[in-house]
Amino acid sequence: MESSNHNNARSHGKDCTLVVMAKAPRHGMVKTRLAQSFPVEAVTELYRCFLHDTIGLARSLGKVDVAIMCPASDVEELKRLAQIQGAVEVVAQKGLGLAAGLTSVFAQFTANDRQRVVAFNSDSPHLPASVLENAFNALVEHDMVVGPTHDGGYYLVGARAAHPALFDGDGMGTKSALEILLARARGMQLSVALTDPFYDVDVESDLARLAAELRLAPARAPRTAIWLEQWRQAVTQLRTSSGKL
Repeated sequence: MESSNHNNARSHGKDCTLVVMAKAPRHGMVKTRLAQSFPVEAVTELYRCFLHDTIGLARSLGKVDVAIMCPASDVEELKRLAQIQGAVEVVAQKGLGLAAGLTSVFAQFTANDRQRVVAFNSDSPHLPASVLENAFNALVEHDMVVGPTHDGGYYLVGARAAHPALFDGDGMGTKSALEILLARARGMQLSVALTDPFYDVDVESDLARLAAELRLAPARAPRTAIWLEQWRQAVTQLRTSSGKL
């Protein structure tokens, strides 16, 4: 494995597609671990903000095509949401769960000469755009690129071809997900580049970290920053010793 935190000779272009892995923002269906600490209505609205900011981040890359991969039942709702920010292709995955979604991404989008495809989660709307650019650049010379999270998972994975065996269900969503993915890539003799480690927002401590960062730099995820500030003010009014956000 080798790190990829610099620009290669060839930049991203028309052969690049960024696919956001998403669900429709419905009560009880998104960010369920956060819902253990916050009202489900608040978590659902927060996820809606994540989606808006993630799509905005994706579209900021310029010539990169942007799409959403989601469960079939969510397509129409996500089409309506995506239209607010311009034309974004929304595609139904084949099968259920994250593994099926990732398999669908590369089966769908590595065809038709779109040879550099990056699947990106919808839980890191504050990721620097340069990290996504570096991911596409890494695919010039590598078969795959992976963005590790601090908790043992990954926030993005990219490839130039479909490799369905990479995403067999074992270990998806666990603290060993990254390790399992990289082991499978080695077994398939795929060259892999790593982007900078980052964090996604799964639990209360992640959200507290995000809120603190966005108070200093709200432009990184503007809609999320506004929501978090409004939530903080509301909580402060209700509890004099919150300290959560």
